[in-house]
Amino acid sequence: MRRNHNIGFFFAALMLFSSPLVNPALSEEAKKNINLDEKVSRFLESHRDQWVDWNVPEADGKVLYDLIIENNYKKAVEIGTSTGHSAIWIAWALSKNGGRLITIEIDQGRYKKALANFKQAGLSGYIDARLADAHELVKELEGPFDFVFSDADKDWYKNYFIALAPKLAVGGCFTAHNAAADYIVGIREFLEYVQSLPNFETTINRSSPAGISISCKKAKR
Repeated sequence: MRRNHNIGFFFAALMLFSSPLVNPALSEEAKKNINLDEKVSRFLESHRDQWVDWNVPEADGKVLYDLIIENNYKKAVEIGTSTGHSAIWIAWALSKNGGRLITIEIDQGRYKKALANFKQAGLSGYIDARLADAHELVKELEGPFDFVFSDADKDWYKNYFIALAPKLAVGGCFTAHNAAADYIVGIREFLEYVQSLPNFETTINRSSPAGISISCKKAKR
């Protein structure tokens, strides 16, 4: 009896979704989201083994995606686009929250390849890609932001953090790639700095050997 009840409920829900009484705009939005999910998934699957040139591994892309979804982040900054793998994971998550990503790349070749990848993945509308020197641009960006991912020059991580932390909303997170590789110049200094701040809580996700530090802002000061 229970099984029949569940089947009946399924068909009732299906009829309700198909009913003309359901808001057609909502139905179209749902279809749009499903189509985008399919397009992004196909793109990532077809390019799974092609992400070289300083891109993050898939495991780390999923970590970023999950953080944004779970916290409903909407205004994100990425420092170091490369050819766009991490930006695609970030923007895909933001697309579900009505959000948008600003991503910065200094190399023109990587920047152009990233633009092509964003278009092919169907995410160009959720990404503001900028060809610029992040050393200068991050200081000019107007916040507030609720999510930052840093994957550029490691010896500048601390400086990026100092520039963006005041623009980060309480509850937002500053994440940084290669945090488990403290032998890289700049990583240890950056981690020691963020871990010393009383208004930030820092953990390291080790889904991949590179590791991602996650520093979440608990209070303004």
